[in-house]
Amino acid sequence: MNVNGKTQLIGLIGWPVSHSFSPAMHNAAADALGLNWIYVPLPVHSQDLQTAVLGMSALGFRGINVTVPHKQTVMPLLDSIEESAKIIGAVNTIVVSRKSPGQEDNWHLAGHNTDWLGFLADLESLQVEINQRDCLVLGAGGSARAIVYSLAQAGANVHVLARRIDQARQLAIDFESVAPVQADSLAALSSLITRLKAPLIINTTPLGMDPTVENTVWPDSQPFPEGTFVYDLVYNPLETRLMQQAQAAGCRTANGLGMLLHQGAIAFELWTGRKPSIHVMKKGLESA
Repeated sequence: MNVNGKTQLIGLIGWPVSHSFSPAMHNAAADALGLNWIYVPLPVHSQDLQTAVLGMSALGFRGINVTVPHKQTVMPLLDSIEESAKIIGAVNTIVVSRKSPGQEDNWHLAGHNTDWLGFLADLESLQVEINQRDCLVLGAGGSARAIVYSLAQAGANVHVLARRIDQARQLAIDFESVAPVQADSLAALSSLITRLKAPLIINTTPLGMDPTVENTVWPDSQPFPEGTFVYDLVYNPLETRLMQQAQAAGCRTANGLGMLLHQGAIAFELWTGRKPSIHVMKKGLESA
């Protein structure tokens, strides 16, 4: 990688970002295509978000990924937001482009959400069927909203449980025009899970992420229904305690690396106009 005055910048803003594998896969994709682009992690505190976002164009960035805790709070700072991101209420990808010459403010920040497409693409690669399937989403933050949207688009029966019941219920209200979503508190898990048939369970909370790897959203005393598939958006560590619990019960599991991979490929194409190699990006992730 030869960084020089013509190098195009893309990156990731969030707090924290030290755990992210995104730089490895995006830089591998750029190298394979012979593009003089570099992807850098940018740790940004919540109080500095506006300054950071507005400074991206001034610094010459062509695109930005957005991760927790900024996926929702970044939206008012953007010039436009594509339709699915509006419905989801969260942005994970920003495209920085020039407006027409001669305008005083010559930059346009467009918000997208590639998480929901990346999630569906990974489920397809894993051969996980979701049409008419009972799906249980744990958590109700920005990532959960993308997951719920993707499940609704695929015809699933969606249930959301969150520590804050008001947040779960607000999510359900926000998605009324898309699909019916059942919402409740995490405390209702034991009563709800017995009514679900071979559910797909998706953890969208950060519980179990490094360094708190012993944490899990799932009580040890709670059995998994037969035929359960557990998908944990956490990918560092590669095998979370939740996944270990599910595997011990004979369930299939997956971490969030596949979703990261597929959403990243979509974002890369939005920024560069070039379709990256999924194989190359996957090798980049593996090297990280």
